[in-house]
Amino acid sequence: MAAEGSTQQRRRVMAAASAASTSGAGRCRLSKIGASRRPPPARVRVAVRLRPFVDGTAGASDPPCVRGMDSCSLEIANWRNHQETLKYQFDAFYGERSTQQDIYAGSVQPILRHLLEGQNASVLAYGPTGAGKTHTMLGSPEQPGVIPRALMDLLQLTREEGAEGRPWALSVTMSYLEIYQEKVLDLLDPASGDLVIREDCRGNILIPGLTQKPITSFADFERHFLPASRNRTVGATRLNQRSSRSHAVLLVKVDQRERLAPFRQREGKLYLIDLAGSEDNRRTGNKGLRLKESGAINTSLFVLGKVVDALNQGLPRVPYRDSKLTRLLQDSLGGSAHSILIANIAPERCFYLDTVSALNFAARSKEVINRPFTNESLQPHVLGPVKLSQKELLGPPEAKRARGPEEEEIGSPEPMAAPASASQKLSPLQKLSSMDPAMLERLLSLDRLLASQGSQGAPLLSTPKRERMVLMKTVEEKDLEIERLKTKQKELEAKMLAQKAEEKENHCPTMLRPLSHRTVTVAKPLKKAVVMPLQLIQEQAASPNAEIHILKNKGRKRKLESLDALEPEEKAEDCWELQISPELLAHGRQKILDLLNEGSARDLRSLQRIGPKKAQLIVGWRELHGPFSQVEDLERVEGITGKQMESFLKANILGLAAGQRCGPS
Repeated sequence: MAAEGSTQQRRRVMAAASAASTSGAGRCRLSKIGASRRPPPARVRVAVRLRPFVDGTAGASDPPCVRGMDSCSLEIANWRNHQETLKYQFDAFYGERSTQQDIYAGSVQPILRHLLEGQNASVLAYGPTGAGKTHTMLGSPEQPGVIPRALMDLLQLTREEGAEGRPWALSVTMSYLEIYQEKVLDLLDPASGDLVIREDCRGNILIPGLTQKPITSFADFERHFLPASRNRTVGATRLNQRSSRSHAVLLVKVDQRERLAPFRQREGKLYLIDLAGSEDNRRTGNKGLRLKESGAINTSLFVLGKVVDALNQGLPRVPYRDSKLTRLLQDSLGGSAHSILIANIAPERCFYLDTVSALNFAARSKEVINRPFTNESLQPHVLGPVKLSQKELLGPPEAKRARGPEEEEIGSPEPMAAPASASQKLSPLQKLSSMDPAMLERLLSLDRLLASQGSQGAPLLSTPKRERMVLMKTVEEKDLEIERLKTKQKELEAKMLAQKAEEKENHCPTMLRPLSHRTVTVAKPLKKAVVMPLQLIQEQAASPNAEIHILKNKGRKRKLESLDALEPEEKAEDCWELQISPELLAHGRQKILDLLNEGSARDLRSLQRIGPKKAQLIVGWRELHGPFSQVEDLERVEGITGKQMESFLKANILGLAAGQRCGPS
């Protein structure tokens, strides 16, 4: 029954892992070695380290708030109910008596072998300020931490695997940077300034301009790393005299190149990350610059928590780009790296809330699924650029068809004698006379080795038929394009020659036509129309030499007609100036004055612009003040303004000119 129960439990674990991998399919990149086969999942492994009490700190004499139960689990007091405890289980738990070697050998050393397989790995130290993260990663000369131990073992592995006679040649480079207030700074070259984080077409995170130092021994590593470590930003707070004010990232890259065919190359990256601790400014006493640094640290760690939550929930968008730290850790969390998270906690009760927060983050992080794969590719330009003629590209049958008739008539001389043995066969590599002699000799020896082993198939440098046909088609298209351009050029030259000959015959050189000048229209003087009474017009029309103009409006155009002219003459002017003769004006004013003095209210209403109300006002004013002496006296009548008087005169005088009735009936 026990075996059956364990089998069922194992099945449930496998089903949960399968579901987690399905939910994370959108956020994990596929393997570069085969798109049809997804790489196996690898969960982020989490280890918790409890540091011992520090002498001189508050609460050093109090009992610890955290207690380890075994090598994988611990318990902490429940702040809601002091009678209960909260239990956590991780991949490893290291108590206050654990040494640096225990942590390195138990959690970090097993992932170094993945670098030699072309895969990525990362180690992160997480925890509140003063919990011992930097001590875990760097250590001291007496107790070296994870970074020096990992570099020492990695360099030893690369020397063994890259020794003479092994199939791979290995090289190691290192880079060291810090993220200080959302700025990426190169610790190996502090003068380089703020660097940018990019992503290449294959999804790899890279930093252009970051210094890379080749290292072959641990002495080389110390020569570069120790001066760079002194460039890291540190500061004193109430809780830590040397508090890290930035996130430090040591990047170690292992490049492998295969010495024999097919000349593959692999690249593995190791990220060793010392995160700055989250800080409670009420206890650290940060002010000014320290307060600003603390805000940047807490913000980046908050985004880190959001990334972990998004990965666990399977959200479509993971906020990697919200912080420089999470952008750099994109491979480590939900990416393509074997990741180890070392959560550092403190036993003092004053660190209780920070410890609970760190344990909760570690518990969420161990649910993150990564998908490591091998970064492997073929070395580009191994054989160097080869320039072949068109006949060599076409091959024997195609070259025979491409030969001209003269070559077919001449033919070839006596055929060469057949080689005596297969070892004397001329290799296609011997045509590459421009190649480096050492490389050529190496390739020839490899070709002879393959020939001696009886390998069948096409030679190393032979072009496949499909590629040959593509090249042949491309060459034909280029030739047709060249012929078309030549024909077009000849046509243009012939056209130019014909144009020059025509110019010589006409004896007039080709000259540019002058630009047409803009026609300026001069405004014509306004015409004047004289308005006269109809009776005067009839009297003047009776005379033989009379010419009277009458203004008429027909649509938008105005025509000036002459009584003697048969055809009207259109004029472009749309505005006329009205001019009334003095006699007609005096006659009209007198008639209006007579009507004002003698006419009744009904007669006054026959005038234009005079209504019943104004007519009664005029009659009443006349009874009170007597007759009007002039027409302008109308302004004295209540209710008649100067503008009304002006319009009144114009309207009634024009009416008189047109022969309208303006007197009493």
